[in-house]
Amino acid sequence: MLGGVKPQVGDPAPEFAGQLALPDGTARPVDLKDFRGRRLALVFYPRDATPGCTTQACALRDGWSELEGKVDVIGVSIDPLKSHHRFIEKHSLPYPLLVDEERKLVQAFGVWVEKSMYGRTSMGTERTTFLIGTDGRIEAVLEKVKPKEHLQQLLAALA
Repeated sequence: MLGGVKPQVGDPAPEFAGQLALPDGTARPVDLKDFRGRRLALVFYPRDATPGCTTQACALRDGWSELEGKVDVIGVSIDPLKSHHRFIEKHSLPYPLLVDEERKLVQAFGVWVEKSMYGRTSMGTERTTFLIGTDGRIEAVLEKVKPKEHLQQLLAALA
């Protein structure tokens, strides 16, 4: 099943609820309403522990001092909670990762897409970040993000 229509700047962010893997090794439920009044970067990425996703996650970690206090960051992938906990622990990620095993968020945000690699097609998550404003509306959409450039793109969107 393909993802829905990707929200654009000015659109209300799709509501969501789910389970967060937290940096302290615990888990808790979360939903978009928890972030009202604060800016939120939802960072959709394909898979835990893959080269590009690790590069992207570690760049956010390394630039954390530039992000902290400006925006809450949540990574989102279809990986299970256990995988998220290992990924957070191995790379000392300072932000939580949302479990989307049922693909509800990737579909709601329109980032569950057909991908092609080496002549084969499959479904997967398109590396995309949504900056959600204090009012719950989309402020910026960073599409087809390059892992090494993501931090700078996010900082520019926050400015």
